[in-house]
Amino acid sequence: MDLSVIQSLHKRSDSKVVLLVLDGLGGLPRESDGLTELEAARTPHLDALAVESICGLHEPVAPGITPGSGPAHLALFGYDPLDYQVGRGVLAAMGVDFELQPGDVACRGNFCTVGADGSITDRRAGRISTEKNRELCELLQQIELSDGEVEVQTIKEHRFLVVFRGAGLSENVADTDPHAVGLSPLDPEPADDDAAKTARLAREFVDRAREKLAGREPANMVLLRGFAQLPGWPSFEEVYGTRAACIADYPMYRGLGRLLGMTALEGGGEPETKFEALKENWNDYDFFFVHVKKPDKAGEDGEFDTKVDAIEHVDHALPQLRELKPDVLMVTGDHSTPWKLVNHGWQPVPVLINSAYCRADDVRNFGERACITGGLGPRLRGSSLMPIAMANAIRLDKFGA
Repeated sequence: MDLSVIQSLHKRSDSKVVLLVLDGLGGLPRESDGLTELEAARTPHLDALAVESICGLHEPVAPGITPGSGPAHLALFGYDPLDYQVGRGVLAAMGVDFELQPGDVACRGNFCTVGADGSITDRRAGRISTEKNRELCELLQQIELSDGEVEVQTIKEHRFLVVFRGAGLSENVADTDPHAVGLSPLDPEPADDDAAKTARLAREFVDRAREKLAGREPANMVLLRGFAQLPGWPSFEEVYGTRAACIADYPMYRGLGRLLGMTALEGGGEPETKFEALKENWNDYDFFFVHVKKPDKAGEDGEFDTKVDAIEHVDHALPQLRELKPDVLMVTGDHSTPWKLVNHGWQPVPVLINSAYCRADDVRNFGERACITGGLGPRLRGSSLMPIAMANAIRLDKFGA
């Protein structure tokens, strides 16, 4: 749906809406009993909530399309990711409060490990500590380019931000990350003539970085991805008429919220501390996006039991959130990260929406096979969820006479 339609229908209300995202929630069954990570988890509170809610499965982008974190979250916010596309670099910059200027090109960097032959052996450099990241970023900040400026800033663990600044830059540059081990980092190729200068600066930066990181295993090389410039999009408040806040400890997701005009609140890394921050700020906002990263991280590491533990941790803390009695509570994941894939997947994601105005279905537990029978349907577009949530919050007027 065109966001201008929603924007024309939003109306004021005192209702509170919470979107709880368990990153990478969807999974695949294990051989021993055929249960997915979510199905194997002991989730009495999520199951009880599902009984009172309308449930289903959503596809973040489209059938068979594996989404990145940015497109997947934009869909949850109601911004169709096929129409609203932004590179990871902008989100990374927003997440660490870096003030991008018009014309800047930002990209997300990964410290990685390469072998003697130059091929990648670990795309995340063993998930080095954030403290080690800061030490290495100080080295990279010394890099000078021939025809432009570069800024480098720590994000978290192996992730860092690179911003190129100068005249005549373009975001249309290909990633240097081949997204697989055993391959060499790619060249930052320009997609058109306008991006030739940016690609040249990126190549200079990578070459200088290789020199400065030599012998500093496991972080002896860098990968760049998501070259991007600031888009001019309507804010979440402009579209839905709500004062919005996000509670996320990972910079990428704070950046997503800030890109759409949400206030980024401090909430720590655990569900309990995030829900406490929700309570402390309850009277100041109408909409809260609460993000939990650990299920996705476990899925990317192929750790079934660790992902189960992460889901159970959220379930254990859920009564804290329910005590606030939000008018609408939506629980889902941005995408699937099945342990078997060790990466994001294209599989539809379980979702539930709870409000006084939803028609509860026959779903009795929150899991993939149960939710496929729910009233929201088995393959709802992810970008349709937010209008449904706002309608349940009595925040959308009728369309037409």
